[in-house]
Amino acid sequence: MTRLLALALGASLMLAPGYGAIAQDAPPGQDDYPTAEIADYVFACMAVNGQNRMALERCSCSIDIVRSIVPWPRYQQAETILSMRQISGGGERMTLFRTTAWARAAVQDLRRAQMEAEVRCF
Repeated sequence: MTRLLALALGASLMLAPGYGAIAQDAPPGQDDYPTAEIADYVFACMAVNGQNRMALERCSCSIDIVRSIVPWPRYQQAETILSMRQISGGGERMTLFRTTAWARAAVQDLRRAQMEAEVRCF
C-alpha cells in the first residue's frame, strides 16, 4: 500500500467537517478547504512519512496538489465514504458506501489526486 493510500485510510477517521472559514489570502481555487482539515491531512501524512522538516514540506505539497485537483465538497464526500467503510456491521446501509458507483467514483477521485501528489511531492 502506498504512503498516501495508507494516509487516506488513516486520515478518514479524523473527518470533522464544518470548521471555520479560511483566511481571505488563500490561493485562488484553494480557499474552500478548512484550515483544520488541511492541518489534519498534514499531521496524518507526517505520522506516516516521518516527523521532520522534509516530511512537513512534502506533506504540505501533497495537500496543495490534492486541493488543486479535488474541490472541497468532493474531498469531504470521499473522506466521509472512507470513514463509513471502516465501520463494521451496519448491514445494508453500509453497503451504499461500498458498492454504489457514486461512492466508488468519489473515492477514486481522491485517490487519483493523492497519487498525483505522491508523484509530484515525494
